[in-house]
Amino acid sequence: MSEPVIRVVGLGKSYATAAGLFPALRGVDLTIQPGEYIAIMGPSGSGKSTFMNLLGCLDTPTMGDYFLAGENVAHMDKDALAQLRNRTLGFVFQGFNLLPRMTLQDNVALPLVYAGKDKESRRAAARLMLEKVGLMQYAESLPSRISGGQQQRVAIARALVNQPRLILADEPTGNLDSHTSEEIMRLFGELNAEGITIVLVTHEPDIAAHAKRQVRFLDGELVDDHLTGQQTC
Repeated sequence: MSEPVIRVVGLGKSYATAAGLFPALRGVDLTIQPGEYIAIMGPSGSGKSTFMNLLGCLDTPTMGDYFLAGENVAHMDKDALAQLRNRTLGFVFQGFNLLPRMTLQDNVALPLVYAGKDKESRRAAARLMLEKVGLMQYAESLPSRISGGQQQRVAIARALVNQPRLILADEPTGNLDSHTSEEIMRLFGELNAEGITIVLVTHEPDIAAHAKRQVRFLDGELVDDHLTGQQTC
């Protein structure tokens, strides 16, 4: 078996509160192999968002180890974390997070700016990704000129522009209607069929049903992990 994209061992996160330390995540063990498509589920306060933030290197654990593409990132400094995150991960958020005064092309190219790529290569890569998500004709438009579903497609193009091994999606359909949500999930299925690992957080069973594996959190603990038998097309 190939090296896991993600392996966490005894991963935990506690936050300081007025009442003392609150354990948001309690000693989680999980392995994700290349090409998997996983839905992370659980009620509000279950720890799923904390777990996603740790996977995305947006927060640091207070206990345990986290191996991303074989590297133990649990105790990396901020610069090393940023470099690993930029070359390994693509993020898709519920709120799209597009910069309103930048064209779609420039929004998609942003991760390449941080990667130090020259302007011409950034432009070419961004246009290629916009074409991939079916929005090349809007390359010079501002985000306000397109629909919410199209904005999420742009966010996915931005997540793909660095050719990451892994896409993390946090409630990617939370701001979309049911028809548009299905379109976005179809796109995730296509990307997974190309070999990209997809990990998404959702509280919606119909969205989670698109994944091939479902992981459920409750009170900071991983309480269920099973294959769904779903075959993405």
